[in-house]
Amino acid sequence: MATESVAELPGGPRGYLVLVAPAAGEPPTQLALAQQVSLDRTVMTYLPDDLEARELIERRPDPRDRRARQVVITDKGRDELGRARRGLATAEGRLLADLDESDAASLRTLLTRVARTAQNAALGPDERC
Repeated sequence: MATESVAELPGGPRGYLVLVAPAAGEPPTQLALAQQVSLDRTVMTYLPDDLEARELIERRPDPRDRRARQVVITDKGRDELGRARRGLATAEGRLLADLDESDAASLRTLLTRVARTAQNAALGPDERC
């Protein structure tokens, strides 16, 4: 269900992750973004190209390090991210329909912890959350 909600984005779920990070605050560098969402360098080469071709992100020189490129979400990217988030919320609502709010909140908390553990296992010791 979740995959269907982000299927129109280049890269599907991976494209969604790449849009979420720069929408949350300071635009990350392409390398920092790859580490943050646990994508290898190969994916972080073609996926931003596809997102940029659809005008969902822009890559700009990092003002602190001109050799690095920041990934910046565009207004169109924010619109697409909002659409994807609404689709994900609908999918989550259908999936959790048989749980009361307390059980749904507990499940979200537990899944967040599991996801963080999985992400930390994929990262080096200096990069863990």
